[in-house]
Amino acid sequence: MGRVVVSAKIENLVDYLEVMQGKKKPEEIRTLAMDDALVDTGATTLSMPKRLITQLGLLPLRARPSRTAAGSRMVQVYAAVRLTVQGRECTCDVVEVADDCPVLIGQVPLELLDFVVSPQSQLLIPNPLHGNEQTVELY
Repeated sequence: MGRVVVSAKIENLVDYLEVMQGKKKPEEIRTLAMDDALVDTGATTLSMPKRLITQLGLLPLRARPSRTAAGSRMVQVYAAVRLTVQGRECTCDVVEVADDCPVLIGQVPLELLDFVVSPQSQLLIPNPLHGNEQTVELY
């Protein structure tokens, strides 16, 4: 499979919820818009470089062991964000990666967004089993 890159919007979830509660204005939501988020079906989570995590003002939650191509190591997990891709949104925690890494959209956010990678077109597409509707499976 080739390289699949998508546009994504990532918002600080605490800011977003404070807007919904009337505590902040929509323009106060710390947001990143990018055209080069890498879809990584070999990764589990949404991963972001520390410099972008800092821009969003995310709070560290816990350290977790991880397995990488370079071996095992501990990674920092940060508070959840609101991720939007192709008009679909989900909430997910963020794992820190090195600053020279791109934003990586892994399996869990892809499942939450109900997207799959089309090997033929090398594009991110809605899950064909669910038509063009973002569906949550509960079984």
